[in-house]
Amino acid sequence: MSSVEGLRTATITLRPRKIRRVCWVAAPLVVAFFVVLGTLLSGSTGDGEGAFQPSDRIAMMTLGLFVAAGILVLARPRVVADRRHVVIRNVIGGYDLPWEVVRAVRFERGNPWATLELEDDDVVALMAIQATDKDLALAGVKALRSLLAAHRAERATPSADAGLPPSA
Repeated sequence: MSSVEGLRTATITLRPRKIRRVCWVAAPLVVAFFVVLGTLLSGSTGDGEGAFQPSDRIAMMTLGLFVAAGILVLARPRVVADRRHVVIRNVIGGYDLPWEVVRAVRFERGNPWATLELEDDDVVALMAIQATDKDLALAGVKALRSLLAAHRAERATPSADAGLPPSA
């Protein structure tokens, strides 16, 4: 079986590696920092006119949770692709694109992540395939390119059921 035939049934899932590790380490450290900071808030506010209340401590700890959640959002990107379509989830927003609208999978030198070039000349960022992941990113781009090639090859072969070429 050729590699293109093997990809017809394959589903690949791509996620960034380094940024996820950084996020999963940084988020608990941020929470710990804000918990310690909230715990240390006591006494007067410096000019002697006010004092920190228990609500101030709780607010500081809650702020730490919000900051940690914001950091974890950076670990959100994912690309799931199969022979029919590619589902992209970036930090904010996402796409579900059929391969018919994809012209090329690009990963140019100097870009922080890969992109999909669409038939209407739009470009969609694939934040899950990041340059900092090096070999993992290259393997992901090659896998997406193989799925795109498999889809094109499938569309180019005549349909066995109808005996007619697929419509464009």
